[in-house]
Amino acid sequence: MSVRTTRRARPLRRALLGVAGLAGFLAGWQLVPALGLIDPQYLPYVTDVLARLAEQLVDLAFWRRLGATMTSWAIGLTVATCAAVVLGTVVGLAPFLRRATHTTVEFLRPIPSVALIPLAVLMFGIQRQAALVIIVYASFWQVFVQVIYGVADVDAVARDTARSFGLTRRERLTHLVLPTALPYLMTGLRLAAAVALILAVTAEMVIGNPGLGRMIELSRSAGDAVGLYALVVVTGLLGLTVNLVFRFVERRTLSWHQSVRGEEAG
Repeated sequence: MSVRTTRRARPLRRALLGVAGLAGFLAGWQLVPALGLIDPQYLPYVTDVLARLAEQLVDLAFWRRLGATMTSWAIGLTVATCAAVVLGTVVGLAPFLRRATHTTVEFLRPIPSVALIPLAVLMFGIQRQAALVIIVYASFWQVFVQVIYGVADVDAVARDTARSFGLTRRERLTHLVLPTALPYLMTGLRLAAAVALILAVTAEMVIGNPGLGRMIELSRSAGDAVGLYALVVVTGLLGLTVNLVFRFVERRTLSWHQSVRGEEAG
């Protein structure tokens, strides 16, 4: 078998393994309540959950709430990314600022975003802005730290060479700093996308904004275990979709980078 044929067969093999793993998981889920290991009241049959999920997919109200969640996710991720790229670049380019802000960053970054929910509600009430505060805060650090590392990782020899050739600050930023920091940025963006989705759903559950999180909380309070699990499956599928999309964008954007080439070769 040629190398080209082997490379083409590799994605198919991965897909088949993924499908087999998913089928095994669903079969195990179905067996657990069927064997009486867990009461179906607390872990419904997977067939019931999938049937409820099919009902949700033809419900217009479900799609409106899904749209509300994804809108909050997109706005929060965009604001956090823009702010993190600008501030991370400024701080990363100045060694003095990196040292001066290190302690502050290490203090603020570990603060759980959910701990800020009371403050966000106090500031904005039960509005989307309160959820956005949580989403932006959690997502910002994922990108900010990666951008700082990426900008600071510029090779000293390449920097001195660019200066000796008389490249302007803008040219050095475009042709030297950006290519070096881009892999870090894409990694931070992929992580931030997942974190933003988690916080979007969490904020809706706690604050009560319309969205998937609010639907999950209502199903819980009503004792609708089947509906609750169906919505949890939806959030899982959303997370998987977001990760796959950003992985695809990352591979396309960094097709020239050795990390992507090595991954494809392996």
